[in-house]
Amino acid sequence: MEEKGIFLVTRFPVQGKEQIISAYYEDGHAAELCCTPPGAASLLGNIYVGKVKNILSNINAAFIEIADGILCYYSLAEKGTPFYTSPKKTSRLAPGDELLVQVSREAVKTKAPTVTSNLNFAGKYLVLTTGKKTLGISSKLKPEERERLRRLAEPFLSDDFGIIVRTNAANAVESELREELSRLTALCRRTLETGRNQTCFSLVYREPPAYMARLRSLPENRLSRILTDDPLLYEELSAFLLSHQPEDAEKLSFYDQTSPSLNSVYGIAKAIDEALNERVWLKSGGYLIIQPTEALTVIDVNTGKYQGHKKQQDTFLKINLEAAKETARQLRLRNLSGIIIVDFIDLESQEKQKMLMDFLAGELKRDPIKTTLVDMTALGLVEITRQKTQKTFREQTGTV
Repeated sequence: MEEKGIFLVTRFPVQGKEQIISAYYEDGHAAELCCTPPGAASLLGNIYVGKVKNILSNINAAFIEIADGILCYYSLAEKGTPFYTSPKKTSRLAPGDELLVQVSREAVKTKAPTVTSNLNFAGKYLVLTTGKKTLGISSKLKPEERERLRRLAEPFLSDDFGIIVRTNAANAVESELREELSRLTALCRRTLETGRNQTCFSLVYREPPAYMARLRSLPENRLSRILTDDPLLYEELSAFLLSHQPEDAEKLSFYDQTSPSLNSVYGIAKAIDEALNERVWLKSGGYLIIQPTEALTVIDVNTGKYQGHKKQQDTFLKINLEAAKETARQLRLRNLSGIIIVDFIDLESQEKQKMLMDFLAGELKRDPIKTTLVDMTALGLVEITRQKTQKTFREQTGTV
């Protein structure tokens, strides 16, 4: 369906087990996928009363326990004022201290979850933070829009919280920002006050499930519909939208047709298979091989079945440009993160190399997660980094 942006939530079997699948479609193609086992509770975004287990000064870090046996990594390089549940004479962390921490990154393979004392409360337009008491504006906004939002948001600053203006705030009016800030401020104060009176390992704030929390970040100017074919999920989504994003509540629809099914109309099974498959075919007949390793992800571009009749270098450029567009999409679809190395087909001309890099940079800018095009090495390998917060789609489905 050629609509701007559609967000789907449904129950679907993956690897023989029923999962809650959320998918965001742009221009008729799946751009993002997320897999959540029904009833499973994610740690990401949750706020706990944690206890400092030990301090590792050699790596400038601490390990904080947030539940019996769950140790989390905490960077001592953090700047800010930790919120301790008991009075302390100094803000320096010590074993046995109890403080409020938020899970900022899930456990990935052998790495423990990461926590921060800089608590964030995200809305659709703004993020309220207890860390830096400053104003930050999304770098993805145009300069003139950044300046407009800066003028609107600066009066909101106080000595208590910092504010980050999100990309979604583009074209938002002052009343919308003020209303959301009021909701987030109340939530933050309530969480801090609750945490002050909770025992160690208490869960003070639970982040909504991923399939609901994602709604806060979807581009408002692109999102046209929110669909589900599950009655319980419909009720949950409706309650979330009415409470947190009333302006988007009318976009939610219940898909009640049995034929064709939601899967048939939007090709959910096909999107899942694609996100789990090592090989991705391009329209030109070329293909990508995507191979995650322990340290990084390698993407290899191949000419495959391409039967071009132009000069060889023009042929290679055509495949590389198509591969660049598909690479950017696959990073989002599979939620790949960390270091990504792309081995494009060799281009002899520096002009063609620059054309490829400029095109790839433009495609990566569409990614809502911070993604950086680093450089092309002397060997012609392209380096990309993508911020890591959640598990990859393969890890979510348990296929690795």
